[in-house]
Amino acid sequence: MPNSFFRFKQFTVHQDQCSMKVCTDACVFGAHVAAHIEKGMLPINLVLDIGTGTGLLSLLLAQKNSAVIDAIEIDKDAATQSKENFSDSPWSHRLHVYNKDAKQFHPGKKYDCIITNPPFFEDDLHSPDERKNTAKHDLTLNFDQLLKVIDDHLSAEGFFAVLLPAQRAEDFIQVAEKQPFYLKEKVLFQHTVNHAWFRTILYFTRKKTEDIIEEEL
Repeated sequence: MPNSFFRFKQFTVHQDQCSMKVCTDACVFGAHVAAHIEKGMLPINLVLDIGTGTGLLSLLLAQKNSAVIDAIEIDKDAATQSKENFSDSPWSHRLHVYNKDAKQFHPGKKYDCIITNPPFFEDDLHSPDERKNTAKHDLTLNFDQLLKVIDDHLSAEGFFAVLLPAQRAEDFIQVAEKQPFYLKEKVLFQHTVNHAWFRTILYFTRKKTEDIIEEEL
């Protein structure tokens, strides 16, 4: 049985009310985006976290920069838990969670950075647990819908980052180009050098770049 909490150096993530628990790939994703923001030239004042779950990604970003972070979570229990995790953190004054369907979210502002670890196991067998299905399968937000939400909320100069299974990265890149969003950076990672690539972090902007950065972890 998974722990009911996951303790980091500066904060603790309680997860007993969330279908999706803290995992290594999400930790790598959050840390990588935080580092990306730190080394970037443009200021990041507003961040949107789509499908925050436990609030892990928002917390990882909050500890590395001073941005105000809004987080959306469709599941009521997960939204309540992420709110509690935010309240218990050192950055509670700039972390906000909204219990909403991302397609119905209308904040009236644009974000400099959008992060998302979307439900992506659409072709796998469904679980009898409907909350877990919502968290793990793209039943409520497929690629086209996710990109429409991002398009509605991303600023002209902003970027977004998404974590996906390695085998679905190219499909997402092709769908994103229709918006259009352009790939800026691609990060492949694996458990060990003897394992296949299993996750991909993709960074996109609205401006086409000639040199796409590729990295392996």
